[in-house]
Amino acid sequence: MNAELLVRKWFEYWDKGDFGQLPIADDFIHTSPYGTIEGKSTYLEIVKVNLDKFLGHRFTLHDAFYDADKACVRYSAIKEDFRLFVSEWHYIQNGMIHKIIAYYNIEGEIGEERKLEIPD
Repeated sequence: MNAELLVRKWFEYWDKGDFGQLPIADDFIHTSPYGTIEGKSTYLEIVKVNLDKFLGHRFTLHDAFYDADKACVRYSAIKEDFRLFVSEWHYIQNGMIHKIIAYYNIEGEIGEERKLEIPD
């Protein structure tokens, strides 16, 4: 799959709440202001433990640039009164998303209600 199709699939599966189908590699790496998560199984387990923080957002894609093996997207994610404005780089290897580096602004400290639970 090309980068544009993979990014579209990424958002499609989040919209459906079907995160188990995300087109990510087994050695997937996700870096954000919350930290770095390494490995598909670790990432999916963190999502599963924190469903209330990951699911139920409405996404609006504002800008996107696609290359053969990477993409950059700028979007907003809105859930109730929570709004997140994000820019992400998606890196592709072997037809899967291998790495995402996400940039967004978090004012002050992360509130307890938004902190991720990390499974043992």
